[in-house]
Amino acid sequence: MAGDPGDITLLLRRMGAGDQAARETVFVMVQTELREQAERLMRRQGPDHTLQTTALVNEAYLRLAGGAGREWEDRRHFFGVAGKAMRSVLLDHARRRRAAKRGGGAGALPLDGLAAAFEDRGGDLLDLDEALREFAAIDARAAEVVELRFFAGLTCREAAKVLGISDATAERDWEAAKAWLTAKLR
Repeated sequence: MAGDPGDITLLLRRMGAGDQAARETVFVMVQTELREQAERLMRRQGPDHTLQTTALVNEAYLRLAGGAGREWEDRRHFFGVAGKAMRSVLLDHARRRRAAKRGGGAGALPLDGLAAAFEDRGGDLLDLDEALREFAAIDARAAEVVELRFFAGLTCREAAKVLGISDATAERDWEAAKAWLTAKLR
């Protein structure tokens, strides 16, 4: 992301206080990075996925910037919430698709981008969400690594930087989460 991290932190705080100019500046500053994350995430979706990258970025940003009163601690906090916002958008989209098929039973959405453990099998995004919520109760930080890797499309190194942890810790969290989620989703 371009710009000084201190600048983005100040702008995020001003945005949270309702400053419209700060909101617009933040969007310009983060748009490219959010789009890159969304593109990585969308490549992991099935070929029949109908949500477009631009729509994912825009909807996620609207959820992030919507309304005054949200307090942003820093860049890390913002991008952590951005990953959750993208997850939420994708889950809403999956729910609408399932509902449109009258009563569920929608086709499986591939999880190949989650980890090598999922490369050869598909799963339902809603099932992943449920399993990830359960896993978060056990290991919240590792669940955040999964959210940043799968839903925000970050690498382990990028997730470590966003979370303020070492690369090795992020890798360990990722491996533990993969093992737990693989067992849960079987």
